[in-house]
Order: sequence, then C-alpha cells, then structure tokens
Amino acid sequence: MEHRLLTYFLMVCEELHFTRAAERLLISQPTLSHQIQLLEHQLGIPLFERIGKKIYLSEAGYILRKHALNVFHELDQARSAIEELQDMKRGHLRIGCAGNHLLMPALVAFHRQYPEIELSVQELSTEEVKEGLLTNRVDLGIVYLPLDHEQLESIELFEDELQLAVSARHPLAVADSVSLAELRAHPLAMLQPKFLVRQFFDKYCENAGFQSKPFLELSTLESLLQVAMAGVGAAVLPRSYLQTVNQPVISKICLKDPVPTRKIGLVYRKTSYLSTAMNTFITQIMVR
Repeated sequence: MEHRLLTYFLMVCEELHFTRAAERLLISQPTLSHQIQLLEHQLGIPLFERIGKKIYLSEAGYILRKHALNVFHELDQARSAIEELQDMKRGHLRIGCAGNHLLMPALVAFHRQYPEIELSVQELSTEEVKEGLLTNRVDLGIVYLPLDHEQLESIELFEDELQLAVSARHPLAVADSVSLAELRAHPLAMLQPKFLVRQFFDKYCENAGFQSKPFLELSTLESLLQVAMAGVGAAVLPRSYLQTVNQPVISKICLKDPVPTRKIGLVYRKTSYLSTAMNTFITQIMVR
C-alpha cells in the first residue's frame, strides 16, 4: 500500500468531498478518484459510501483511517528521533492551547535555547486540541482538564479560576468580589459554548440555581477584554489571562459562592517520541 495513496485517502476523509480534496492535493479530481478506486481495488472493499452527491466513510474506511493516522504518526516520530541526531538544528513543534497567554514565558525561553526550531501555536478549544493530537496536526496541547482518551497522556500544571473584568465605570468596579448569583443582574460577555471554559462556567451557574445568558458570545479572550474596556458589559475571563493585563481602566473582580476553578494541563499522545525539544518545552511550562 503506497504512502501516496494513504495521503490521498486521508485528505478525502478530511474533506469528504473529492473536488475540495483534489484542490488541496494540487491534482485533478478525476486523478484523485482513480487513485481512491485503485486503493479500494487493492483492499477489495469500498472505503466510501456514496449517497447522492455526498460521500461518507464506510466501516472499512473508518478502520483504514485509524491505522493510516497511526502510520503517519509513527513516521513523524521517526523524523523527530532523527532530528535529535542533528543536534536540534531544525524541526517543528506544533502546539494547540486554550489561550496563548499560557505559553508566552515558555515560548520565549524555548526560542532562546532552540532558535532553529520552528514553533507553531494555534489557539484552539479543548476539543479541537484533542482532535489535532489524534490526527497528528498538533504535537502538544495546553488545555482544561480532564481530557480523557486512551491514546492521550496528560500532566496537571496548575489550577485556574474565572474572574470578572469590568470597566472603571461599571457598577461592580468598586467590588472586591461578587457571587455568581449576583451576575444575573448584569449583562455578560462570554466565550462561545464550544470552549470548555464556557461549559464549566455554565455548569457552575446551574449549580448556583440559574442559567447563564450572555448578551454577547465571542471566540477570543482579547475580544472579551475589549468589550469590558468599552464599558458595554462585564466579561468572564480566566485569572491566568487577567494577570497579563495591565490596564488602569479595567477592574478585576473575584467570583465566589462558589469560586469557578478548573485545572489546566499539558496533553500529548502516549506514543509520541519525546524529543529533547519537547521535553525542554514541557519542563519550561511546568516551572512557569
């Protein structure tokens, strides 16, 4: 089974559309269809089910996708091990995280030690980090725990809590703390429901006897901070992020009854080759 055919197959799995997959592979759609047919002929079983204009993975397709992803993962691990022999003069470390603010000190220290290693950091939801790790698009993740999966290993880093950010003109600006129940009387800006930090905040609100109903849902912490600074409403943000904010127009208020807290940790595939670079980065994150 050729490496090239597996590459084509995985691209079709990702897009579930032959034309889009062919465009990403820089080949024609008829060529891609022929290559997939060749792979299906070699295996003696269809890998996709075609219903109308849509295609879906067959049971055999799901099995091949799982093993093909593992094959490419092992090749990546071999490449990482070989790069170790080249004294870390080149390479690529891909990181997915729940907030870039969690990484900045470690990123700076790592770059100083390994300036030739390319770092790629994506701000993703916890579920997106999980998918990235399992499909070999991410090497390391910094996420809210727990993130349970048989193929993943996690290391607890620290405990974070949610706080309220408001402008100096907001009615709560002079408060040192506010109970969750009191938030019902104030317009809230929050992350979108796909983010785990939003999900666990909603759960805390439910336990406090009410349902959170934000007037604005956004996808980044920076945009939430801008809402608070503009005085439009209060923003729910992690303490770890607010610690990096030095704005006199912003008041940071603790939440209580109860305090919404969650553990943050580092996660990676159990079968990952832990190179010197990866181990160094993990160490730098753990001593933040």
